[in-house]
Amino acid sequence: MHIYEKLRKAPFNLDEKGFKWVTSTLEEMTQDEKIGQLFCMIAFDVNEEMLTAFSEKLKVGGIMGRPLPTEDACKVASIVQSKSKIPMLIAANLESGGDGLAREGTNIGPNMQVAATGEVDMAAKQGRICAIEGTAVGGNWAFAPVIDIDYNFRNPITATRTYGSDPQFVKECGVAFTKAAQEKGMAVSIKHFPGDGVDERDQHLVTSINDLSCSEWDLTFGEAYKASIEAGALTVMAGHIMLPEYSRKFVPDIKDEEIMPATLAPELLNGLLREKLGFNGMIVSDATTMVGVSVAMPRPQLVPHCIAAGCDMFLFTKNFEEDYGFMKKGVIDGVITEERLNEAVARILAVKAALKLHEKKENGTLVPTIKEAKEKIGTKENKAIELECSDKAVTLVKDLEGILPLDKSKYKKILLHPIEPVGPSLMSMIQGGQEDFTGEVKQAFENEGFEVDIFKVNPGLEGLMSSYFDVVGKYDLLVYASNLSTKSNQTTVRIEWQQPFGANCPSYIHSIPTIFISFANPYHLLDVPRVRTFINAYKYKPANLKAVIDKLMGRSEFKGKSPVDAFVGRWDTKL
Repeated sequence: MHIYEKLRKAPFNLDEKGFKWVTSTLEEMTQDEKIGQLFCMIAFDVNEEMLTAFSEKLKVGGIMGRPLPTEDACKVASIVQSKSKIPMLIAANLESGGDGLAREGTNIGPNMQVAATGEVDMAAKQGRICAIEGTAVGGNWAFAPVIDIDYNFRNPITATRTYGSDPQFVKECGVAFTKAAQEKGMAVSIKHFPGDGVDERDQHLVTSINDLSCSEWDLTFGEAYKASIEAGALTVMAGHIMLPEYSRKFVPDIKDEEIMPATLAPELLNGLLREKLGFNGMIVSDATTMVGVSVAMPRPQLVPHCIAAGCDMFLFTKNFEEDYGFMKKGVIDGVITEERLNEAVARILAVKAALKLHEKKENGTLVPTIKEAKEKIGTKENKAIELECSDKAVTLVKDLEGILPLDKSKYKKILLHPIEPVGPSLMSMIQGGQEDFTGEVKQAFENEGFEVDIFKVNPGLEGLMSSYFDVVGKYDLLVYASNLSTKSNQTTVRIEWQQPFGANCPSYIHSIPTIFISFANPYHLLDVPRVRTFINAYKYKPANLKAVIDKLMGRSEFKGKSPVDAFVGRWDTKL
């Protein structure tokens, strides 16, 4: 079937005007313009010179925006759209809310927090707010929803980015997000095909593996992808993840060393995704700066092979001029055939047509004004949904001694043990600033009338360590508050205790009531198995801190249901 015949079919469903715009635009494009459309670049700030180059010189098909102040996000969209001959796709990691593109946007919560409410409709609210606030600043493409399944608690990147470990619930949430976001004019990109969360490694750092059998994959990840595809998902993001059993099924004589991540595997992109699952939309690669794809083959071959294998759009570059040269050489040498090039560009244009970007460009509504944006960003209605999600999600994993709710007359003095990353996170370096986690948690307890000291290490080796009675008899309650997030470019998310000899470990659990509150990672019981009161909040932010305090004080009941096994399959974590 010729690509043109596919444009009127799902998920594009182009009308006559949209169909004619795609076909006429494609037929008028030069080869260089087509190659430019294959690239999706990144915008960290309002750099007009760089943005103009993307639009006028390089003629790229899209950019991904990082979180910026609302006014700056609008400016980025305005610059690229006003200077682009063909409307541009403007993407962002709109996974948790509008703050994925506009800093002042609402953060409903990461997927696992949404899942902990037990309500599929909360995923629809999440998708709707991502779309409303994302489009308010000119965005039109969400790199979301994440429909990975968190099977391996050791995976350093999935965890709270997933809707949990129940494939059926993940599937339902993915569909709800997809429908809600696209109804509000935001294309989704379900990710990370063929599915992360099985391996314990990070595809940013290594080519990871989904080692499920074909039948296991069909019943889990396959069902999730099939459902979101049938719900109309316009795009799929291919991950740097191998699915060896399906590669072997489609290519029986394939050697182990020939198995490629999905981004470079035609048997997965065409045989599995397009033919078996029936996906007719646009496929974008995950970031091609990741090691997971870089180690698969030399970059001069990798760049064109990504498109030749079945991806329609190439996300990011290591060096644009160099990667563009590699792509162009791939076209000239026939690695990317003329038919494959036209097919990829047609699908990119079809996404734009499905979003009516060509019509919006004609009538001047492609980019909202800053005033219009501010009226839709962080509204009272959206913030109320954020508070609702926080209230319904905070999960009491165990309270074996029944110390909750807290009696202020009984637990007057608290020793707070904060656990947070050493040094700034990547996102704080990009966005600027970093929350005062310890100070804010301390203040929240003090606002309730508690006296709070922050734990400090008293150096000393055997025989010279601090006295047992420096803690017992002095404090009525020990509170551990952790903010260790799963994130890209790390290998583990485990608590690194202080020296000497784990000085801040919860070693007084038999002498003083002890509470552990995890604000980011649901699996910390692995490292504190004998703590008898454990709470998961899934993300550190003001709404979640408020919800935790309200529940500790008995003003609100714990309503959250763990979307994963917080006991990590161990008997001792339940003691």
